[in-house]
Amino acid sequence: MPWSVALRDTAKAGLVPDRAVNDPRRAVRGALAVALVVFPVLALAGPGPATSAAMGAFIAGTATFQRTFRSRASLAAAAGIALGASTFLGYAAVGVPGAFPVLLAVWSFGAGMVWAVGPTAGTVASTTVSVMLVVVQLPVSLATALGHGLLCALGGGVQALLVAVWPVDRWRGHREALADTYAELADHARRLRQDPTSHLDPEPFITARRAADLTVRQGRRRPRELSGLRGIAEHIRPTLVALADPGVGAPAEGPGRDRAREILAAAAESLDALARAIRTGEPVRPPSSTPALTLATAAESGRLTGAARRSARRLASQLGRAADALDQQSREAVVEPDDGRPRGGRPSLRPQVAQAVQAVRRQLQPRSAVFQHAVRLSGVVSVAYLASRPLGLHHGYWAPLTAAMVMRPDFAQTFSRGVARLAGTVAGVAFTTAVVQLLDPNAWVSAALAVVCIAGAYLTIRTGYAVTTACVSSYVVFLLGLQAGDPLQTAAERVLLTLLGGAVALGAYALFPTWQTARLAERLAEWLASAGRYGSAVIGAFGAPAGRGDRTVRDALLDAREAGSELLEAMARADAEPVRHADRLPDLSRKQLDRARTAVGVLERSATLLEAHLPDAGSPAVPGAAEFAEELRDATAIAAAAVLIGEPVDFSGLREAYARWTDGAGGRSDTGPADGSALAHAGALLMLQAAADLEKAVRRRRVPSGA
Repeated sequence: MPWSVALRDTAKAGLVPDRAVNDPRRAVRGALAVALVVFPVLALAGPGPATSAAMGAFIAGTATFQRTFRSRASLAAAAGIALGASTFLGYAAVGVPGAFPVLLAVWSFGAGMVWAVGPTAGTVASTTVSVMLVVVQLPVSLATALGHGLLCALGGGVQALLVAVWPVDRWRGHREALADTYAELADHARRLRQDPTSHLDPEPFITARRAADLTVRQGRRRPRELSGLRGIAEHIRPTLVALADPGVGAPAEGPGRDRAREILAAAAESLDALARAIRTGEPVRPPSSTPALTLATAAESGRLTGAARRSARRLASQLGRAADALDQQSREAVVEPDDGRPRGGRPSLRPQVAQAVQAVRRQLQPRSAVFQHAVRLSGVVSVAYLASRPLGLHHGYWAPLTAAMVMRPDFAQTFSRGVARLAGTVAGVAFTTAVVQLLDPNAWVSAALAVVCIAGAYLTIRTGYAVTTACVSSYVVFLLGLQAGDPLQTAAERVLLTLLGGAVALGAYALFPTWQTARLAERLAEWLASAGRYGSAVIGAFGAPAGRGDRTVRDALLDAREAGSELLEAMARADAEPVRHADRLPDLSRKQLDRARTAVGVLERSATLLEAHLPDAGSPAVPGAAEFAEELRDATAIAAAAVLIGEPVDFSGLREAYARWTDGAGGRSDTGPADGSALAHAGALLMLQAAADLEKAVRRRRVPSGA
């Protein structure tokens, strides 16, 4: 899209607030932790140390409001330690001529690389850059630098302690993630009634998977009714698809299709009831319009036969097990563990640190988007810092601080946050300066007002970055008001430097962008390869039932789901970028990309259909299935490489493998989905059709020689 449209849309996204606020109890808890640090330090040590302690407590508290399922107390403690380290190093370096700009550049690069671990870690790392800039103003001794660093860490420690002793809806996020999974299944069941090929949104399942990754301590404290429900949801997903599909499930028309629609409608209402029970923690209350025996009765109806009847029976059983797991009177119900992992499966601290280091190391390459973001962040913060120095302003740090807080790995977030920060800073500074001029508060009143602004910032984190920035700007004005200075001059400097830092950040992204548009082919190739591995694992299970493992199929499914979600996210970000698709991907148009995405989705869905009918370990092996599965894995991997480098995609080898398989089965592949062999052949045929669609989708257009 044109630059003007992209800037208009991103600016609107940054300025329009959402109608959402955080839990007031959590906001009060975070502000109380800041107050417990600020006032004692102000009384004992004075304004300077109180500023360091307040910044540490505030930003450590901000970490607890990130969308994460880890222990919020440990997040606050880790943030406090990181803030203390950045403060100490900044104070130690500012006394050495020329050392602080070098440290700032290196630290900013490291903060950018932390985005490889995840958005929560990346956000907290960015805040450590801002703290380094705010609290480091004058050269001090090494002992004093250590004291300021410890005060920042103390602020994080107090936040962690208060979170531990005053838990607020500790399992709310986990309940919401699991409930969203069942709600998506309910919506999917309704869509399947009208469109048997409807796709499932993978995002709730990905989020629920992250929520189920618990520490040993969390595993011991998790509510019993939450144990195993995600595993049941994962089994309901393919059962719904298999029941609705006319190829391996209910017939396309007739009484069987009508009965399947009735079962899907009843399942949707039951799934909605399960989602409500998970959110509230109350017993399941099935809707009056869906009697408890509706599903079981419909499953035994003569209108459904073969694989469709088995799917209906399995669906009724799975929904019943989920309801039993949630029944407050049946807490001892036996349910499946999530993904076969024991409760409390998340590794301890040392392996987690090793995994984080490995994730960062994998991104240390010039083509990596995270690496490019880290280089850009380091350069922008350094340039903004050096550009503010000649101005001779006392609060020159505000320019690089703005740049550090605005920069994100993608275009849309960077520009929307830049506009929101400018608007929020102007509003917050103007309001707070007027208050200071009218009331002329002393140090204690300024500290109290700063704590009130912190509560407002915590409360409005979900409302929008502009509103939160206004509260944060007010907080900083009151906090720095503890020290001497002209408030009007300080306000003018802050607005000017915010403009400078924002301009440098936005200009740097415009000149050195990381366009998601240029990475769409890579994301498509990754999804194609992972979908091929998923299909291979499922068909391979028919070829060797005795040696199959649910873990193999589940791991392949999770990889395919993650890759598909990353492609959808990249496409959404690319739609907001001010570049034409043809300028960035001359070998693959957006129309071709959409068609290819649909074809890969059909390939993954075909594997899902077969997953619902995986054979038992004692079932007879389907001859030729293992060989076809191996060819499918290799063919999709080669096709993914072809998509990535712009070469034609050719699945002729896969078609030949299917022909050999069919000939070896005596040509019985079209007898209908009556047994394991016919089911495997039917699913493989659907995958072949998806492969043919993919060949057509990415076929390059030939340009006439005389054109």
